[in-house]
Amino acid sequence: MALPFSDTVDRTLERLRSAFVETARGAREVVGAPLRTDLPDDDIPRLKTRIDAYLEGKGGETAQRGRAAELGQAYLSMSPTGRRKFLTVLASDYGLTREAAAATVERWRSSKEPPRALAKALEPPAVRLLREFVGVPQGVKFVVDLRAELLALGKSEPSARALSEDLRPLLGSWFDVGFLDLVRIDWRASAALLEKLVAYEAVHAIRSWRDLKNRLDSDRRCFAFFHPRMPDEPLIFVEVALVNGMAGNVQRLLDARAETHDPKQANTAIFYSISNCQQGLAGISFGNFLIKRVAEQLARELPNIKDFATLSPIPGLRAHIDGRLKTEGDAALTPAEIASLQPVTDGASGAAAVRLLLDRPAWWDVLAIDKALRPILSRFAARFLTSTDDKGRAVDRVAHFHLGNGAIVERLNWLADTSANGLKQSYGMMVNYRYKLSDVDANHEAYATGKVVASREVRAAAKG
Repeated sequence: MALPFSDTVDRTLERLRSAFVETARGAREVVGAPLRTDLPDDDIPRLKTRIDAYLEGKGGETAQRGRAAELGQAYLSMSPTGRRKFLTVLASDYGLTREAAAATVERWRSSKEPPRALAKALEPPAVRLLREFVGVPQGVKFVVDLRAELLALGKSEPSARALSEDLRPLLGSWFDVGFLDLVRIDWRASAALLEKLVAYEAVHAIRSWRDLKNRLDSDRRCFAFFHPRMPDEPLIFVEVALVNGMAGNVQRLLDARAETHDPKQANTAIFYSISNCQQGLAGISFGNFLIKRVAEQLARELPNIKDFATLSPIPGLRAHIDGRLKTEGDAALTPAEIASLQPVTDGASGAAAVRLLLDRPAWWDVLAIDKALRPILSRFAARFLTSTDDKGRAVDRVAHFHLGNGAIVERLNWLADTSANGLKQSYGMMVNYRYKLSDVDANHEAYATGKVVASREVRAAAKG
């Protein structure tokens, strides 16, 4: 059953607009006729006049916030075309060009001002404007969402891309992990919050109310980070299953028909999904802190939990395997692997035989094919997960995240996700990253020097 959550974003926008209307009413000046929704060219000078009025800083704090809220209200009332124009003006006319930065530095050098004066002078006017929104109701959420639109626009507009990067330090300071609240979410949470879990879930889609309730049952946990200025908006959340032993199949783990177990009898916490909720916070990491905080809280709450691990996807594995088979041909396989394929293929051999078998519908249901492909694909996967690029980072982005947090590559799981998406991204394979709390710091330091820490089992599979 589909879940009716398509209006979640609309309600959020309406809440932002309402908050800005109330704040803008506090300004004691007439702002003129409203800007039109498509922001035609003859409205742009009036938009710039309003931005300039804010940047001049006349009046007290109430007036300044009123001007900022009025601009925010105008932006939210615009059509997609109008917003694009608004952002283009903000980024191109109120950003900081290389030439302007160089001139600012030269003026500072010829003055006797302290270094902090230079830092302030180099802040782009657009950032100075958006900084004011921290004091406006719903203003922090507004800036986060505005940066999300800048990131999208930045794919074609260099000035928007530059402004989105200029905003990252500001948002990084606003969203320092020390300011965030760790909250457990259960079935008693508000309907609005439960809707957002469904909307933001990025790893394993929540397909029904029954599915959602199962993920919040007594042998499950869901934790999220919240910011005090965005109390209704999760920033990132993680879903955890409390089980016995290392979970190796996501369909069984998420089976809503499975019996609920006593969490006090579980010995392992499996982190099976972690989802970032705010696109505008891209590049600002919370995940490493979230996993560690949750592991520490679970260890206090349930002292019987001794192992902490993930059941993680391997997003780029299928493309990696297909690429190696195409570019290297038979050289990608060992002689023993080539020989093992002969009994299950009709004429084809080597890399061509592997491709032929993988193109066969439901190949994993044929025992002989499964037996022939498993060691080959497992070797590819183990090497992929333990390989690094020229900067010493794991080539798999999920591996990079967990290894950077101090986990190790613990175990490969064959046919752990036979959903359409699991087969599409990794031929159904998944991986357990294990977090041993006493070794997290040492593993993190090892990875910082370019070493991928993996179990003997994974190392052996990589050698083939």
